[in-house]
Amino acid sequence: MHLLLKTKVDQNYLKVKEGFNEDLFTSLNPPFPPVELKEFGGSEEGDIVHLRLNFIFFKQDWISEITYDRTNIEIFEFIDEGKKLPFFLKYWKHHHKVLKLDNNTSEIVDDITFKSPFKLMDYLLYPVLWLQFAYRKPIYRRLFNR
Repeated sequence: MHLLLKTKVDQNYLKVKEGFNEDLFTSLNPPFPPVELKEFGGSEEGDIVHLRLNFIFFKQDWISEITYDRTNIEIFEFIDEGKKLPFFLKYWKHHHKVLKLDNNTSEIVDDITFKSPFKLMDYLLYPVLWLQFAYRKPIYRRLFNR
């Protein structure tokens, strides 16, 4: 399944890049499930991000590795791929992009591909994941608008 969400912000893409840090990552987590950040390596190739999701009666680890990163005069981007995923996912690839629209405006793109163990579950997860990432849009705007 594929999710694509775009958020326009009034800040230069390189300033947005500077804000892609542990504090941002923590602030983007939705209220449920509560997430404990076990490790945040960053957004460069080889970095690891380790989360522990708390579903009240059980916990699940989610470990992703940054498998690609690039910054040039038009874009800051990186890809995180799931290495250890919660039971409801068998594949995860999240392509983060911050596109330069002009000197003071950027577009943050969350481009996600995921698979669950069962095709039917993909369709059930889609709206849940969409809502979890749509939750980020006002946070991006608040943090990255001058």
